[in-house]
Amino acid sequence: MAALPKDPNEDAKKLSFWMPRNYVRTVHRTDQSFQACNDLVACFTERAKVEKAYAQQLSQWSSKWKSIVDSRPLYGSLMRAWQCFFTSTERLSALHSTISQSLAVEEGERVKTWQKDIFPKKLFCGFKESYDNNTSFTRAQKPWSKKLIKLEKARGSYHKLCQREATALDKEKQANENSEMSPEKKQKITDAREKVTGEKEKSRENYEKILEDVTSYTPRYMEEMEAIFEQSQEEERKRISFLKQVFLSIHRHLDVTNNESVKAVYGELHQTLMSIDEQEDVKWWKNNHGPGMPTDWPKVQEWVPPIKKLNRKKRDQRRKEGKPVMIGGVKVRALYDYVGEEGDELSFKAGEIFLKVEEEDDQGWSRGTLSGGKEGFYPANYVEVAE
Repeated sequence: MAALPKDPNEDAKKLSFWMPRNYVRTVHRTDQSFQACNDLVACFTERAKVEKAYAQQLSQWSSKWKSIVDSRPLYGSLMRAWQCFFTSTERLSALHSTISQSLAVEEGERVKTWQKDIFPKKLFCGFKESYDNNTSFTRAQKPWSKKLIKLEKARGSYHKLCQREATALDKEKQANENSEMSPEKKQKITDAREKVTGEKEKSRENYEKILEDVTSYTPRYMEEMEAIFEQSQEEERKRISFLKQVFLSIHRHLDVTNNESVKAVYGELHQTLMSIDEQEDVKWWKNNHGPGMPTDWPKVQEWVPPIKKLNRKKRDQRRKEGKPVMIGGVKVRALYDYVGEEGDELSFKAGEIFLKVEEEDDQGWSRGTLSGGKEGFYPANYVEVAE
């Protein structure tokens, strides 16, 4: 049974094979392989025309100069040597003509025949393999997709209630600080806040329950998806293996000379063709477009309160007017991670303790000093007083 991948990349959720509908790249690979066969035939049919044209040019050149040389007053070994160029050229022309026939007819028909057998079509549905893979992947992924949609809905509901609770807490705090408000009204606000808190806790329980269901279903989902994928991999491996043999056969047609420089060129080409490894190819696909890809498996995403946009002109004006600094400061503990966007803002990790040296302003920002001595501003609702 497959295990969950670790350390997913940031964009894994968007691109990973495991996410909804991302299997279509593997489904489309069949169509792409078919098109690759068409391209292969077209490519070497064009090369066959080049070989044929070259053979004709060699023959024309040989005929022209052979008649000219025959009419010249040459004799003996010099004549035989010169005539040998034309003889060898005629043989070379015949050889390139044969190569042209082999590429266009032998190899081209071979690929077309194999292509017809290996890519059967389904009426109105394209290639049978693509249709079957798409149907199987869709069937295997349908329960998983439904669970993800349900999980996303639960997460949204939970985060919405977190926001409502934060608003209710702020309202309760303001009410408690208002000495003119009646106890009855304060109690009503407190009751409303407690109600929202209760709803939030129930929502989180539901969120975690659905997440547990998704997590428990994941191994089965992975097993089914990977089984379908491996069938596709095996078909692709066979195609790569066949096309490797076609390439090698074409190479044998083209490698017609013992000239060392040309041999070196074909030797390098042969080495490249021999390096084709179907196992490594399908392994690469698996790691880049299949089950070997990392992904961002669902997990609880904690709610982080929003930060009010800081009006820097207003803050700078307040600093010029001079706001009294708290003597000794107050120890506070960070509730969330925060990365300062400007040089005069603090950056800290959740749980970090530092000093608050200036009370929260009307924009929701305070000033503090980190343990290292750096002083700066931070969002006041990102910390709590440390006991």
